[in-house]
Amino acid sequence: MSDVTRTKHGRPVHHWRRDLVELAALFTAVAVADAVANMIGHGPDGPALLVVSAVVLLATVGFHTWWARRHNHAPPTAHDTGTRSPADAERTGPEPTTATTTTTPAASEGQVPGAGTLWRMRTTVRDEPGSLAALCVSLAERRVDILSLQAHPLAEGTVDEFLLRTPDDLSASEITRAVSRAGGSGTWIERADAHDLVDAPTRILGLATRTALDAAELPLALRHLLGRCTIRSLPAATRKGEAASAEGSPVDGVLEDTVLRLKGPEGEVITVERPYLPFTPTEFARARALVELDTRLGPRIPRSQDVLTLPEGDSITVRRADTGDVDTAKAMHERCSPRTLSMRYHGPVRDADRYLNHLLSPRFGRTLAVQTASGRIVGLGHLLWDGDETEVALLVEDGWQRRGIGSQLLGRLVAMAVEAGCESVYAVTQASNTGMVAAMRGLGLPLDYQIEEGTLVITARLDATPVGSRLPYDVQDGRDGPAERHQQAEH
Repeated sequence: MSDVTRTKHGRPVHHWRRDLVELAALFTAVAVADAVANMIGHGPDGPALLVVSAVVLLATVGFHTWWARRHNHAPPTAHDTGTRSPADAERTGPEPTTATTTTTPAASEGQVPGAGTLWRMRTTVRDEPGSLAALCVSLAERRVDILSLQAHPLAEGTVDEFLLRTPDDLSASEITRAVSRAGGSGTWIERADAHDLVDAPTRILGLATRTALDAAELPLALRHLLGRCTIRSLPAATRKGEAASAEGSPVDGVLEDTVLRLKGPEGEVITVERPYLPFTPTEFARARALVELDTRLGPRIPRSQDVLTLPEGDSITVRRADTGDVDTAKAMHERCSPRTLSMRYHGPVRDADRYLNHLLSPRFGRTLAVQTASGRIVGLGHLLWDGDETEVALLVEDGWQRRGIGSQLLGRLVAMAVEAGCESVYAVTQASNTGMVAAMRGLGLPLDYQIEEGTLVITARLDATPVGSRLPYDVQDGRDGPAERHQQAEH
């Protein structure tokens, strides 16, 4: 007799009718066997009775097999799978959720999702039972698979952010119309990729780790956290002799529809602006937590370095630089010719030193320094966060030009931009600066040229060509590049 049970609301349920039928079949078989044995022992028709008993036993076995298959192979009920039918969902409303719902089992087990198109969608639903269920039913009718869901509670409703996998022939407009008919409002949708399959807690922890290791990661972490947005940093006070700009400086942060204002680590105001898509209190709290982490940890940069051998045999070191290198950078300025400084800073040579504190601060980007064996800095490369764009700039001391240092710096800066997810980088220079123009062309990337106010702006599109194989080394996995790099050490 089988003792198979199923679960209902967490309690075992015994199928007593099935057990009763099996018990009755067993008693019948025993009774028939006993009767046949008595008849064979006391009558002359023993062989015929044996054949009859065999037929009865076979019929009993066949009936039992049919009964077992009927019940074991029946479609599972809603309680068997842990889900609810659309009717139940409509009556009782959606299952209670926290801020984040985990992804599907296939994604959690590391399996590659099936074919289809990935979308990120955000919509506002009424805060009442059945609203989310109606939306899910509408999507299910169009064969849309909900891979993950985040709920952002608001005073007047709930903003639900979905990661969807849809059939390839289902367009964005059809999805938004289905959501609108189901009661969703303020719907926003865009294409997603495999990186969006990572659940929100894991992604946030990864961004916090990157921020903890490098202060220059804060703007990038905010951009990855909040999506496509423009991030700007405004000093809390201007220079001596000018009025302070404390007005509008947030104490704990300000949330204004599509704009966030946060107090930065050094008292500056960090402004995050996202067109068309208002920020939610949940997003504001996450962004503020990242900024607070950066403030508590203070200025910091990775201390790794690369030792390179130039074609002439000289060894140089390429490393990250910060405001602690201001004095040695000023000394390099003094050794540079006025023409070299003017091509780099596009202004009066006497103002060059004024920019160094800003350029070397990890709050505004990343700086690479080229240092000789004697400790002198002979080259600087800057990757600067300029709102939603990224600028690259180079300065190489006159006596060290035409040795490939500029190309080495530029390649590493562009690799950093690729790692940061930048779509393009631009350089502001002059047409007569043939060294910078040649270095940009040497990247092997599609370039756009524009003349703005007498200067040449060269933009390299990073999303058009896979640049990893063309750069000196891969920042993401740390693989060695050319043979000229022969040592890597830690301070």
